[in-house]
Amino acid sequence: MKQGSVAGQPGIVTRLAQRRGVRQFVKFGIVGASGLIVNLIVFTVLQKTTTLPFWLLFSIGFMVGGVSNYFLNRVWTFRSEGHAAKEGAQFLLVSFAALLVGNLTGWFLKSVLGVHHDHTVWFLSTLSGMLLNFFVNKYWTFRSVL
Repeated sequence: MKQGSVAGQPGIVTRLAQRRGVRQFVKFGIVGASGLIVNLIVFTVLQKTTTLPFWLLFSIGFMVGGVSNYFLNRVWTFRSEGHAAKEGAQFLLVSFAALLVGNLTGWFLKSVLGVHHDHTVWFLSTLSGMLLNFFVNKYWTFRSVL
């Protein structure tokens, strides 16, 4: 008998892994991590080569990562065959809402942590919108594949 199982019943990890929503959330997180890397690269390159304010650096990096995330989530996470332009517009609208949350988080954290913690503030600001982003995209943008 497997550890964590009862009389042939699968363990909790196995049961969770079999749930479609859990698999989608994990995939969404993996795609989000790739977008995080794109976002960080864009943010860092712009930070080193321009004098743009933090909020604009964050916004540009966030949206470039968001476009990358849309395509990966459409084909891999949700396997959507819906109208690409409509879903893309919805995804970017949700990303914009998450961006506002991230910028508000960044504004607050910079006032608390100070100006020498840009990457920490960037990371926490990015994470602040992940759950909102997942659930709104799952149940609104990609609802046709529920």
